[in-house]
Amino acid sequence: MSAAKTPVFAVPTNIITGFLGAGKTTAILHLLKDKPEQERWAVLVNEFGEIGVDGSMVQGQSSEDSGVYIREVPGGCMCCTAGLPMQIALTQLLSRARPQRLLIEPTGLGHPLEVLQTLSSDYNRDVLSIQKTLTLVDARNISDERYTTHDTFKQQLSIADVVVANKDDLYSNEDRRKLQAFVNAVCRPDTPVICTQNGKITLDRLSGATQILVEPSAEHERKSQGLLAEDLSFPDCGYVTAINGGEGFESIGWRFSPDKIFDRTRLIDFLRGLDVERMKGVFITPHGVFAYNLTRDAMTETELDDCSESRIEIIADEINLDWANEITSCLLLDD
Repeated sequence: MSAAKTPVFAVPTNIITGFLGAGKTTAILHLLKDKPEQERWAVLVNEFGEIGVDGSMVQGQSSEDSGVYIREVPGGCMCCTAGLPMQIALTQLLSRARPQRLLIEPTGLGHPLEVLQTLSSDYNRDVLSIQKTLTLVDARNISDERYTTHDTFKQQLSIADVVVANKDDLYSNEDRRKLQAFVNAVCRPDTPVICTQNGKITLDRLSGATQILVEPSAEHERKSQGLLAEDLSFPDCGYVTAINGGEGFESIGWRFSPDKIFDRTRLIDFLRGLDVERMKGVFITPHGVFAYNLTRDAMTETELDDCSESRIEIIADEINLDWANEITSCLLLDD
């Protein structure tokens, strides 16, 4: 039997979860850099908004030539908003990659327990070997009731096999004390907390079966969904807009046709002026392709090898419709 026809069996699988801005994608990029050269890894990325950006960011720094295979499931929590698309995406990804490891990044506003239950279902039981779940957290958020009373934030920590306190260089001793107390209250007893910066996690943290006991659950409510912005053709204006909401946040995003080129200076000025919970984008400019990642701490710019089209997703308490005019004003005029 050829390798392509050999059944995929017991792929070591890790969930990398955490709330908005915790550093999940950055952590996955670091893990991919340390991937054994001869291994193939697959990454399934889920995004809150309908405009997938994380997949483009990862693909722009890790290619299939290097043994990294990416698939996105945009449009909300992958298990409830996009249950069937998630299973289809997972099956296609595993068939194409035939990986030695699978990393799954649920949206920061998703339900990781339900994702874990889906991955542990009878359908996936022989295909996947569920290993440690890593939950990234910014310890400074423990002082904010908006986080500590948020059901998703608490669930992300409750299913952690390892809590990764990212951005440790920005913490006070009180931040660390509060985080440990919160972990003691919501996590499994003796759940380890490791501190790191810039999402750096060693590969050994991935190994070992999860200690979280997953009970079968009834089918939870799934929101019916038509075509996503991801699936739409470009209209004459050259861009598609998508708006989404849930879990106390709203998102707005845009896809731009590949011939749309952005003025890098005007673009940076617009992005730096945003006062939002989260922004991610990839843009084609005359100077190359760049990814931008905005959190409350800073905005980073990373040059990418390539991308198929420019995309941006903004998550905020409330969206500002003026952003549409501001982002399109950053486009260079067609000749």
